[in-house]
Amino acid sequence: MITKLRSDARDNRGRILTVARVAFAAEGLDVPIREIARRAEVGVATVYRHFQTKEALMAEAFAEQMASCSTVVKEGLAVGDPWNGFCLVIEKLMEVHALDRGFARAFTSPLPQAAGLAADRDRTLRMLLELVRRAKEAGSLRGDFVLEDISLALMANEGIRAESPEMRVAASRRFAALMIQSFQASPVPMPLPPAVRLPLSRG
Repeated sequence: MITKLRSDARDNRGRILTVARVAFAAEGLDVPIREIARRAEVGVATVYRHFQTKEALMAEAFAEQMASCSTVVKEGLAVGDPWNGFCLVIEKLMEVHALDRGFARAFTSPLPQAAGLAADRDRTLRMLLELVRRAKEAGSLRGDFVLEDISLALMANEGIRAESPEMRVAASRRFAALMIQSFQASPVPMPLPPAVRLPLSRG
C-alpha cells in the first residue's frame, strides 16, 4: 500500500508539472494554481504539497528550458569568433522562445529572487554579458548595444503567431536574422531566411 501511495504521488507530481508547462507556455505566467490543479485533476492542496509556492512550480517547470538556454550561451562563449558566437546565441534563444511563450515570459519578466529560476537566469545573463563584451571589443557588435535589446527582441519574438510550431520557428529564424543585422556594428545586408505566411500577411 505504501508503494502504491508513493507511485500515486509521483504520478501527481509529474501530471502537475506537465499541465503547468503547457499552461504557462500557452497562456503566460498568470495561470492560477487553482486552474493548474483542476487541469491536472488534483486538489489545490496536492499542488502545494509538492510545490510550496507558485515560484517553486515555475522553477521546476522551466528547469529544462533554462538549462538549455545556459548551454546555448556557453556554446556561444566557446566559439572562437565572438560575433559568430553572439549570432548563434540569438538564433537559438529565439527558437527556444518561439516554441514556449511561458518560458519567454519567465526569461524576460521580473522574478522573485527566492525562485531558483531567477538565480539560474541571472547566471545565464552574466555569461551573456561576457559574450556581448567580447563582441564589442572585436568591433562586430554596435557600441550602443545593451542587454535589454535582447529582452526587447525576445519579447517581440514571443508575439509570433503561426499555425504550427514549425511555422513559428521558421518565422523566428527570419526575425532573428533581421535583429542580428540591426545589432551589427557595420551591417552587411545578407539574404534572409524564407518568409512565413502569418495571420496579418496579405496576398
